[in-house]
Amino acid sequence: MNILVLNCGSSTLKLQLFAVGDNGGPSASPEQLAGGMVDRIGGQAIVSLQAGARPARKSTAPLRDHRAAIDLIINWASSAESGIEGITSIADIHAVGHRVVHGGEQFKQSVKIDKTVLRGIEDCIELAPLHNPANLKGIEAATATFGPGLPQVAVFDTSFHHTLPDHAFLYAIPYQLYRRYRLRRYGFHGTSHRFVTSRYQQLLGKTPPETKIITLHLGNGCSAAAILAGKSIDTSMGLTPLEGLVMGTRSGDLDPAILDFIASKEGLSSHSVESMLNTQSGLLGISGLTNDMRDLLDEARENGDRRARLAVEIFCYRACKYIGAYLAAMNGADAIIFTGGIGENSPEVRRGICANLTWMGIELDEEQNVLLFGGKEGLVSTESSRVKVLVIPTNEELMIAIDTASILVQ
Repeated sequence: MNILVLNCGSSTLKLQLFAVGDNGGPSASPEQLAGGMVDRIGGQAIVSLQAGARPARKSTAPLRDHRAAIDLIINWASSAESGIEGITSIADIHAVGHRVVHGGEQFKQSVKIDKTVLRGIEDCIELAPLHNPANLKGIEAATATFGPGLPQVAVFDTSFHHTLPDHAFLYAIPYQLYRRYRLRRYGFHGTSHRFVTSRYQQLLGKTPPETKIITLHLGNGCSAAAILAGKSIDTSMGLTPLEGLVMGTRSGDLDPAILDFIASKEGLSSHSVESMLNTQSGLLGISGLTNDMRDLLDEARENGDRRARLAVEIFCYRACKYIGAYLAAMNGADAIIFTGGIGENSPEVRRGICANLTWMGIELDEEQNVLLFGGKEGLVSTESSRVKVLVIPTNEELMIAIDTASILVQ
């Protein structure tokens, strides 16, 4: 079956197209047929689409909404120009899998979308007001394009973290606030943490009960997770993706009294302060330059920019602290896994995070650490390192395709 995977933002649409064996199931090995992105939906959109090893097709087009973007994608995929085998018309798409950011406490696993599921995703909008409405747009657009009969599956960022024990997910606030409003730690990037956990098991021949690892998803958004017996038992993001590690434009952990302090001193509303912490903080806020780690490393190395260097140091320090906390939570770990754009491609950041972990027997193989980037996976620790350190490129879209196929063959 051919599965279209969609990740929709308010004005963006990321996609991958997979062919999955008819048996589906968790052991299926989907083949990626195409991928791409549509940006600036609602105006003159920027379109980048690629099939197999062919050069990417880049263009612009006036696209009023997500449905128009999906229609463009299907027309391209079924044309001779794309060269995708087995896709000649809209009828050759057999299912759509959607990334949905927040599933609240209701959705503990991926589910086939129906009216009840749609209402549940809508109920979680107050927990993810920037993400869930865009995810719903994608579902509605796919329904409009393919019709109500095509199966669609929702895969939730939060679902992998539903195994957190209550002592890990509860905040130390009046308990009735949890009962009334479900204020708790939910965690995000769950599909990525689940993928690299599964890939670690494959690479090292581990069973889920033998899996005791710390995973670091480091990109523009960043999160850490403690995985014990193959299950998430703690994670750095909380009620929203704002908590935890320093990120590209998000502050991560801070004293909550800072919000009121900034609001009173700067004459801002609480909403404006929250927006500042989400969009003007993190690497961008510290450096005053950019949220791009590559540029910050270049500025620190080549120009000696103090604030660029400081941003990198704070980023690494916070990640190292979380590793230490999760080592305590799990009474040790067998491996630390780096993933995400920064985790996969920045030897300097990996080195900076691991620098103060020699006490636990971590030894990086400098040659291997420098060599592993650009989609490569493998060990970056020495053979004698007591705790293994690995780089495993994430593939959330592949995980969504596998989930979608598994649900449809049940």
